[in-house]
Amino acid sequence: MTARSDRFDVRRFFGGVLVAAVVVVVLIWTLFPIYWAGISSVKSASANYGNLWIPWVHFQPTLQPWRDMFALPEIRSATINSTIIAVGAATVSLILGTLAAYGIARFRFFRPQNGSLTTWFLSQRIAPPVIFVAPYFLIMRQLGLLDNVWGLVALNATFNMTFPIIILTQMFREVPVELEEAAQVDGASRWEMFFRISLPLVAPGLVVAWMLALAFSWNEFLFAFSSTVQNRPLSVAIVGAEQTRGVDYQFVGTRTLWAMIVPLIAALLAQRYIVRGLSLGAVKG
Repeated sequence: MTARSDRFDVRRFFGGVLVAAVVVVVLIWTLFPIYWAGISSVKSASANYGNLWIPWVHFQPTLQPWRDMFALPEIRSATINSTIIAVGAATVSLILGTLAAYGIARFRFFRPQNGSLTTWFLSQRIAPPVIFVAPYFLIMRQLGLLDNVWGLVALNATFNMTFPIIILTQMFREVPVELEEAAQVDGASRWEMFFRISLPLVAPGLVVAWMLALAFSWNEFLFAFSSTVQNRPLSVAIVGAEQTRGVDYQFVGTRTLWAMIVPLIAALLAQRYIVRGLSLGAVKG
């Protein structure tokens, strides 16, 4: 009996060690690029070449790369463009996606059916984006929206509408219909039931859907790269670090961290709503 217990404890111990080792490897694999970008953004040009990894030990940090970055007008312009594209696309996709999610959750369609509608919206995220580049380019050229942030707002809003539809459809279904029926008895219209009853109850889901759409719109590269020259967002401005004398690691580090700051701050501010929205409906009973 003792031998079996000892063998079980040894297995459990080595199993825990293996899990801990895997977690450490995953954390290093995930966080090392951020660490590399951080130290590259505070190194001098000469310190970027060589095995210099620890600030104040291997090299003396400097904020000159950050001052050089903010002095560039194209970086300021790219930041404004990314903000307009991300916030605008997330807001438009949330408004339209919320209405579509409510319609799918509360009404029954036959041609196509509700499930087919949801699958069609989901297919916009599953399909490879490269197949839409040529049609998008031709449509934007026809509409005069090439090299225009509003064309990218419309594009990202269309593709990212999937997030509010998928998330909010299930949340609207979990809102008791009896609440709306009681309001209807009191004389409330369909819009009043939507705005005063259902919408406040799925508020955490609205925040989650908006944040996801914001993140994907902020990071979108392919369509922005293929259709912008002057009005480029940050995702495109980061490209171009390779110069005639090699790769500008300070360029990569500062712009990578700067591109991460806005969605990171937004996620931290809305963290409570994100956790609640992601877990809403996960436990039933």
